[in-house]
Amino acid sequence: MKKKIISLLLVTCLVMSMTVGCSKSNTNDATMNTVTDQVMEDASEATPEPEAENDSTTKTFTDSAGREVEIPTDITRIACSGSLAQIVLFALAPQMLVGLSGEWDPSAEQYINADYYNLSVLGQFYGKGDLNLEEVVKVDPQIIIDVGESKDTIVEDMDGIEEQVGIPTVHIEATTATMGETYRILGELLGRQEEAEELAIYCDEVYKNTQDIMSKVGEDGLVKILYCTGEDGLNVIAKGSFHAEVIDMLSDNQAIVDEISNMGTGNPVDMEQLLMWNPDVILFAPGSIYSAIADNEDWQQLTAIKNGTYYEVPNGPYNWMGAPPSVNRYMGMIWMSQLLYPEVANYNMYDETAKYYQLFYHTELSQDQYNALVANSILKAAK
Repeated sequence: MKKKIISLLLVTCLVMSMTVGCSKSNTNDATMNTVTDQVMEDASEATPEPEAENDSTTKTFTDSAGREVEIPTDITRIACSGSLAQIVLFALAPQMLVGLSGEWDPSAEQYINADYYNLSVLGQFYGKGDLNLEEVVKVDPQIIIDVGESKDTIVEDMDGIEEQVGIPTVHIEATTATMGETYRILGELLGRQEEAEELAIYCDEVYKNTQDIMSKVGEDGLVKILYCTGEDGLNVIAKGSFHAEVIDMLSDNQAIVDEISNMGTGNPVDMEQLLMWNPDVILFAPGSIYSAIADNEDWQQLTAIKNGTYYEVPNGPYNWMGAPPSVNRYMGMIWMSQLLYPEVANYNMYDETAKYYQLFYHTELSQDQYNALVANSILKAAK
């Protein structure tokens, strides 16, 4: 077919050449135009119609915000809108990530494969609000995925990103209670159903086990607790706040305040208020005042400090209780229930931790790594 087209075009050129060469003769111009028209008509007939675009390369996906988004059928390159989405997606498809929402904590280097640890930082839409759209375009993801609880502005937010970068952007609803279903949706979206189902089953089972444990503990058996954050420890995660979900589920959270902060840093308080609450157990966020408590006279007035029932939340590559509040909370549920209610929870903590790190961080956790992680928490009493 190509040869035929080329031949016809050569004939056309020859005819045009003849037309020029004979311009001074008595050649009938009408006849020459007729020949040229016929050749062009034949060439047109010989040229095949362009193939119709392959509709199977895209499909319509309805996200959790009810938005219908045209997305690639075969997705291999993804970007995250923020840190919560990054943790969720890293567990399911680390090889698909083209960038990070934020730098890994230095503690992550021993757990995270170097190929993923050294990915470029793209920023995040929520939280710091430093999403670099130019960098997103540069790394060329096929899709941007947001994971988390739906905000009132979610439709406008997702539409805004998509319009600015021209990349399909979808929102997938995720809560602690429904993370299993979140993974099943993501598995269908990314063509990783088998991997997603394993993660979904894990999340469903841990959540159910936690509920069963707390059902056995009962309201009367709840431990009175405070979760303190900040370098001086004088911030608390207030009862009823977004970041207190697991704390409230597993304990009698003493941090009752008038104006609840839903920031990860919690509500600022003073030592007088801590003494009024005087909990049985205090949990300190990583990077807080935990290591200096033993020599601090003010803190020694608290019952939990005097009794030695204070602990630092394990951290690496993420805080087990949140920051951000994503699937790392499931490890927090296991740790906290075993810490507070060992007779009921009855977990083998090393086995549980190793399983979690293999599933969510794709690493084999050694006994030494585990011991370092929990040195200021479960193993504290054994010192």
